[in-house]
Amino acid sequence: MKRGEQEDSWDDEPEGRYLTTAMPRPLVVRGGRGLATTGGGRGGGDEPTPEINLLAYWHVLMKHRLVIAACIAGMLVMGLAVTLMTTPVYRATAMIQLDRQTQNVVGQDIQDVTPNEVRDPEFFQTQYTLLKSRSLAQRVVQHENLADDPSFMNQQRSSPFSIIAKLLGRKPAVASAGDAAARTRLAVSLITANLKVEPVRGSQLVKISYESPNPAVASRVINAVADNFIGANLDRRFDASTYARKFLEEKLASSKIKLEESEKQLVAYATAQGIINVTGASSASGAPGGGGGAEQTAGQSLAASDLIAMNMTLSQAKANRIMAEQRWRQAQTDGASLPQVLASPTIQSLRQTKSTLKAQYQDKLATYKADYPAMIALKAQIDETDQQIAAEIATIRQSIKAEYETAARQEAQLSGQVSGLKSGVMDLRNRSIQYNILQREVDTNRSLYEGLLQRYKEIGVAGGVGANNVSVVDQAETPRSPYKPNLLLNLALAAMIGLLLGLGAAFALESLDETIKVPEDIEAKLGLPLLGSIPILEKGMTPEQALNDPRSAFSEAYYSVRTALQFSTADGVPRSILVTSARPSEGKSTTAVALARNFAKLGVNVLLVDGDLRNPSLHRALRADSSAGLSNYLTGSGALTELAQITDQPNLHFMPCGPLPPNPAELLAGPRIRQLVAEAQASFDLLIIDGPPVMGLSDAPLLASGVAGTILVIEAGSTRQGLAKAALRRLDLGHARILGALLSKFSVKHAGYGYGYGYGYGYAYAYNYDYGTKRLEAKK
Repeated sequence: MKRGEQEDSWDDEPEGRYLTTAMPRPLVVRGGRGLATTGGGRGGGDEPTPEINLLAYWHVLMKHRLVIAACIAGMLVMGLAVTLMTTPVYRATAMIQLDRQTQNVVGQDIQDVTPNEVRDPEFFQTQYTLLKSRSLAQRVVQHENLADDPSFMNQQRSSPFSIIAKLLGRKPAVASAGDAAARTRLAVSLITANLKVEPVRGSQLVKISYESPNPAVASRVINAVADNFIGANLDRRFDASTYARKFLEEKLASSKIKLEESEKQLVAYATAQGIINVTGASSASGAPGGGGGAEQTAGQSLAASDLIAMNMTLSQAKANRIMAEQRWRQAQTDGASLPQVLASPTIQSLRQTKSTLKAQYQDKLATYKADYPAMIALKAQIDETDQQIAAEIATIRQSIKAEYETAARQEAQLSGQVSGLKSGVMDLRNRSIQYNILQREVDTNRSLYEGLLQRYKEIGVAGGVGANNVSVVDQAETPRSPYKPNLLLNLALAAMIGLLLGLGAAFALESLDETIKVPEDIEAKLGLPLLGSIPILEKGMTPEQALNDPRSAFSEAYYSVRTALQFSTADGVPRSILVTSARPSEGKSTTAVALARNFAKLGVNVLLVDGDLRNPSLHRALRADSSAGLSNYLTGSGALTELAQITDQPNLHFMPCGPLPPNPAELLAGPRIRQLVAEAQASFDLLIIDGPPVMGLSDAPLLASGVAGTILVIEAGSTRQGLAKAALRRLDLGHARILGALLSKFSVKHAGYGYGYGYGYGYAYAYNYDYGTKRLEAKK
């Protein structure tokens, strides 16, 4: 890795090479300070994945803690003033219940007229909006006469805006006493602005509240809102049923007219066609959809009734004729076995007489012969009886035949009549087609009329006895204590706002601040290795006094810088070092003296040269003679051994500036400066040159081009990032080999670090330095 180039990984660096402080190096984004992390150096390279550094945020807050505290304190004072100047406001709260269901008090027949359940998922949101509607507020104002109530109209509430308006001398606008419309509008706006609706989660309850400077007005208004909301809900339901009744009345009138006209047409057609129905025209079978038609109409006429009766008579006549025919056929084949014969009393009596005669004949036949007169007489009597039986059977046969002939004639006669009636019914069927059309129209009109009439009656009942789904659970009571302003809440909000403002101001100041304040900025903003950070001296202490105290943080810091220089190159400490800064008074001369003394304490033969040919100062710090020095050597009027002075510090020699030349840049641009470096390296172990500032002069780049390494001293909290980068660019033009940067006058307290040892060097001792006696007291 090239000299002056930062490595990407801090673990790869030898311990103490660039940074000798106790705090580990935080990674920061280049161009911003301590908000996110990278490891980019001046020489570039792969950039690691950024990560948030919370400690850096904490440092920013601690650094600007006074600004944050001032913002919080200011907002607390403002919050207290606003709270004390704000008019107390009282809140009255009432609770109402919004039911999804209404009580069914009219029976099951009209549930479709007034639904039992409100299934609209937006029902409650609609009710909340109605509670805050302007129409409800106007209703409350009218019912309670609030527009003419001074206790309600004069509720002027002071707010931060009204307080500012009062301070500016502006009066709030109030409606005049004579402007009734304006007062009403103002009253309505007061109700809508101060009315709050708060649903109770998981229930059908709603809390409604009203805020007012007058507690009695608050309770009165909110109770009026609840009562008028119920009344408005009932009015809307009644208005809805009224509109429905009016609509149904119009429909009923038109349906009645249509029904009457259709019935007149039906009667006129039936009269013209001679259609007379036995049953009613409005029978269920004749209703639309009941299967009616020409056949149905024909079946309901007189001709159809006669046909049915005649047909039934014809059927009976056929049955009688068949039975008579069967008896006649039986009489023709065997008349003696006819039921009429067997059941005839005369025939039975004759047969009994015959049997008696035959018995007598057989008895006497045993005594007398057949030709005996008595026997002949009995035989004659038996024959006569047989003749009488045969005559009686013939009479019965003739009666059966007559009965059969009568049944046949009756059947033929009825058959002819039925045929005539059939022709009449068929003719009636043809004429009943239009009749049925008219009949269906009558039935349809009658059904529509009856349905509308029934619905009209149901709506009238529902509108008169329907229950309201809104009820008051708790009436509002007059509040006893004000609801706001809440002093603790206002102070908490003020503190929160002040904290946010303070945080914003702190980070804004940090973003706008381009100065280099903390050691991390050396690497993050400049890309240079950090050689060390020198703490700022306490008030009244001089650098000489601090360096004479080996246990002071000032001395410890320079010890660390010395150690860092020992690891700055592969060969150790460079043989020649230039100490410079971007601008004057950044501590470069103090750094040059401190490094020279520290290396001399190690036994290194050090030559300290005051290279500032324009404003030298080292001879005063070392109390040396500056009559001859570097300017003499550069002009060739003196040798190194003659101009180098011995100091009271062992192993430390000093070459002052000498007389101030009129052309320092020309002297430094000559070959003598390189010759000085060569001679010093031959005679001394280490050459340290206190150079002039870089900006505005060409001296520092000329000196940097002739030495082995350059140290750039930067004053913490004073040197801007742009100035330091410009100094680095000028040094780069002179091909300077920059060893690193040193942060001087660093204050841990002012930088915002919350720990005392992060960049301090006396944390193991609590010490008090007595400058009068030069006595150090160390307390373990």
